[in-house]
Amino acid sequence: MTSLVRDPATEEVIASVELASVDRADAAIARAHAAFPAWRAVAPADRARLLRRFADAVDADLENLAGIEVRNAGHTIGNARWEAGNVRDVLHYFAAAPERLLGHQIPAPGGVAVTFHEPLGVVGIIAPWNFPMPIAAWGFAPALAAGNTVVLKPAEATPLTALRLAELAREAGIPEDVFQVLPGAGAVVGQRFVTNPLVRKVVFTGSTEVGKLVMAGCADQVKRVTLELGGNSANVVFADADLERAAAAAPMAVFDNAGQDCCARSRILVQRSVYDRFLELLEPAVQAVVVGPPADEATQMGPLITAEHRARVESYVDDKWVAFRGSAPEGRGYWFPPTVLAGVPADHPAVTDEVFGPVVAVLPFDDEADAVAQANDTEYGLSGSIWTRDAGRALRVARGIDAGNLSVNSHSSVRYWTPFGGFKQSGLGRELGPDALAGFTDVKTVFLSTEG
Repeated sequence: MTSLVRDPATEEVIASVELASVDRADAAIARAHAAFPAWRAVAPADRARLLRRFADAVDADLENLAGIEVRNAGHTIGNARWEAGNVRDVLHYFAAAPERLLGHQIPAPGGVAVTFHEPLGVVGIIAPWNFPMPIAAWGFAPALAAGNTVVLKPAEATPLTALRLAELAREAGIPEDVFQVLPGAGAVVGQRFVTNPLVRKVVFTGSTEVGKLVMAGCADQVKRVTLELGGNSANVVFADADLERAAAAAPMAVFDNAGQDCCARSRILVQRSVYDRFLELLEPAVQAVVVGPPADEATQMGPLITAEHRARVESYVDDKWVAFRGSAPEGRGYWFPPTVLAGVPADHPAVTDEVFGPVVAVLPFDDEADAVAQANDTEYGLSGSIWTRDAGRALRVARGIDAGNLSVNSHSSVRYWTPFGGFKQSGLGRELGPDALAGFTDVKTVFLSTEG
């Protein structure tokens, strides 16, 4: 069975990719399992050296990878370059891990206890279509560094950069069976990661609904999981904030990658006393967002991923709540204009759901307590922003909001050297940062008797 890969900006078919069957998935998993003992036995310095070579290969191929992503995912060229660079940087960061995978020496009567971080075995990674390159690397880089073997399933719509990364890994000297990319349907390959007992961990990024199914399936084998799921993040703007700066920054906090970002600040909560003024400042900032061909250096926002997804996003927009919109190209391509809703009721689906598109709702709040209550009025808890000049307020509100990643006077969510993950139904576990290796290892305690 094959899948046609389309350019979201033109609807043109750009590739045909063979999708794996259950038998082929099992064969790939079996090869990864067979390769595991030799890979875990590679000296830490040598494993680190291979990962650095992989990073260098990605860097040398950065423009090519970015160009593939522009056509495959509709990402702007600027974003695509950053994404390929993030893969490089994540590989370099975790290349330092094999030689620093430290345990503890724990005093014990009659001897000494030491701990080791042992790799799990085969790790199955299910990557999403919204950020195909970096999110895949957030899984495979620490997994490989810890001594695991990896089978990566890219999203059906966006497999091309993952396939190229597998080629680069082989060129860097990483054995073919240690890191495999296996395009396939989620219900086939992804499900086999869950049910095949040779897979010892599943890393899944995607919807909360599917994440629950992955978690339930893995529970049958007490299989480890990392889940990075949906988001409905709040951008909280207090009256004492620099309103001009907050309004100027707000559009790309939700419209970047056409809103197809689980960290998108799709709810802007504005203190009531400055609500009208903020909307006045926001309108020209939204209308200035350049939506157009992703390969154009000036473009800030590209198309949505598919016609089906565009129809889903459109279903959230009722014209009676539209305050203003930006522009978008007409004709072929899955285009949708940046859209701002105001006056919308708090129980409207555009407020309560993860829209995953370039739509943002602006809602008023009264005080700190109301801001925190509204920010937390969601089953999600991935990210968010707080705009204020009061450092004490910033810390109080940040501690009060149930989310894994908060920024003050900023919309930053992801840094490869800090932990990333969500509260509540936004996920389970943490990726990136110094603790990521713990998610790909088991702790073993060894007691050495000194008596006699």
